[in-house]
Amino acid sequence: MSQVATVETPRMRPLPPAMLRMLLPFVSLALMLAAIGWLNPRAISYMGFNLMLNLAIPVALATIAQMFVITVNELDLSVGFFISFIAAVSVTMLNSAPLLGAAVIVGSIFVYAAIGALIHLRNLPSIVVTLGMAFVWQGFALMVLPQPGGNAPAWLQALMGFHIPFVPFPVIAAVVIGLVVHIALMKTSYGAVLRGIGGNQAAVARAGWSVLAAKVLAFTMAGLFSVLSAFTLVGLSTSADANIGAGYTLLAIAGVILGGGEFMGGRVSPTGAVAGALTLTLASASLLSFMRIPTDWQIGANGAILIIVLAVRALIERRAS
Repeated sequence: MSQVATVETPRMRPLPPAMLRMLLPFVSLALMLAAIGWLNPRAISYMGFNLMLNLAIPVALATIAQMFVITVNELDLSVGFFISFIAAVSVTMLNSAPLLGAAVIVGSIFVYAAIGALIHLRNLPSIVVTLGMAFVWQGFALMVLPQPGGNAPAWLQALMGFHIPFVPFPVIAAVVIGLVVHIALMKTSYGAVLRGIGGNQAAVARAGWSVLAAKVLAFTMAGLFSVLSAFTLVGLSTSADANIGAGYTLLAIAGVILGGGEFMGGRVSPTGAVAGALTLTLASASLLSFMRIPTDWQIGANGAILIIVLAVRALIERRAS
């Protein structure tokens, strides 16, 4: 009897859960683009990406601002109204009195830093403090700009009107934002300290690092990126109103979570957060419009997307355990 030799074909090893978790935001973004391309193939073009992703830049910057706060186990419910206040200052004071406008904006970032210090020193819940500050920023925005209007400074309009051949400017901006923040937060010692505070604040303090300084830095970066978000938003809209950024608070939180971040433990992903912001922007501004879903339903659809992604993440973590 002759024996037939059998050759075992090597099996492909499944990706580890950590890798799946890291890729999930980008898979979500790819699926969103595929759905848009199927509904409207003309949208997947140079001009289409410029139109669809322009508003993603301020959302991505607001998401990064929220991510810095979440990194240290806090939550900022005032980021949207702070963006509205900076937008109001940008279309008024930066035109009529540039030095005064710049001083107000810089001073506002210092206020953000002081809020971080207050939360840590008095052991106050960040949700309560930032919720109170949301009303403060909204009141200031109404004082500066009681009625919608104003004009964006020419340099902001020129910046947001900038075009690069072959590659849409919003794509370049998103990649640069994600990579720069990734290097700062993931590849530097102080970035490790910020993430360490989210994971184990007591251990970071025992190692000799100042928790107060780290939280002040986190809120300072949140204020800085919120200012950049307001600048880009004003440059795109060319005017403002006292509530122009009101919806950015929830969008920013959703972008961080959709991008792989968590409220506790210092687990965040800058590139994932940017991908999450792009996904939410595409969902509300493009996909749902192409599907002819009423505007009133679009916020709910964003919530559904977030729930689906979180459900998939939970399955991945259950597999890992």
